[in-house]
Amino acid sequence: MAMAADEIEALIRQGIPDAFVEIVDLAGDGDHYEARVVAESFRGQSRVMQQRRVYEALGGRMGTELHALKLTTSVPA
Repeated sequence: MAMAADEIEALIRQGIPDAFVEIVDLAGDGDHYEARVVAESFRGQSRVMQQRRVYEALGGRMGTELHALKLTTSVPA
């Protein structure tokens, strides 16, 4: 069961309202994505914590509905 890119984006934005989110379907199969998430609310947090917040926003779908996600997080320049 694959997820659509817009669904992934919506979940991340719902969980991290100030986030800029960019999703790319890496394989064209709706199952392997790359996500770039930039949020001011990440400031002062380690990359591990930033990524944990993104995975929390996905609500347990990682590894089930969402097979693979290459994730990059940062704060605005």
